[in-house]
Amino acid sequence: MFVDSHCHLDKLDYQDLHTDISDVVNKAAQANVKQLLSVGVTLDSFPDMIEMITPFDNVHASCGVHPLDVESEFALDKFHEYAKHPKVVAIGETGLDYHYQPETAELQKLRFSQQIETAVALNKPLIIHTRNARVDTLTMLKQGGADRCGGVIHCFTEDLAFAEAAMDLGFYISISGIVTFRQATDLKEVVKALPIDRLLIETDSPYLAPVPHRGKENQPAYVVEVAAYIAQLKGCSLSEVAEKTTKNYQDLFLR
Repeated sequence: MFVDSHCHLDKLDYQDLHTDISDVVNKAAQANVKQLLSVGVTLDSFPDMIEMITPFDNVHASCGVHPLDVESEFALDKFHEYAKHPKVVAIGETGLDYHYQPETAELQKLRFSQQIETAVALNKPLIIHTRNARVDTLTMLKQGGADRCGGVIHCFTEDLAFAEAAMDLGFYISISGIVTFRQATDLKEVVKALPIDRLLIETDSPYLAPVPHRGKENQPAYVVEVAAYIAQLKGCSLSEVAEKTTKNYQDLFLR
């Protein structure tokens, strides 16, 4: 059994590629992908996402504000209300992105700190996005006591030192389809060095489809390609990657 630990089910193409979310979930199940985590990026999109996934016991959600969406509508009381929803097993996607929006850095830090505080208070793990913000990301996680709730560095593209620092805080490292890209040589070496009991797999669909689907819209069924590539890099069986990453997902999000 496989798990897609990070997908955006409300952003998939339901016009041409899928008839509805049942179609997506069924395609995933046919590939033996049995659990999905649908990740929130704004508060205004959260109610529709929750309504979409409610019929599916094997689909959970996160609630958060993405660092590239920090200028979206936000109310702290509404965020707290949504974060307590029984379908919500994580807080995020949150974090810092100084690559695309350095001009919103201060607002990103504010939203990040609010989400760390909420995650710690609710004891729900954090889903972290970080780009060109290694020092600030780790500093804020440490200062915010994120080691008390744990979490995951999603769509990991940082170096081994960052991964080790995050794991020291109790975080997992999630690998996306990027690892299958020819130019991702540094990431491949990091994955070889990481302990499999700290790894998660994800699609980040509809983005970052792995080889051989690169250039197409991603979907949860394709997470098996990520797992297969990790198995190849680490010289282990696909079944071991499936078993370990599924257990890691359950230990982190379904505790």
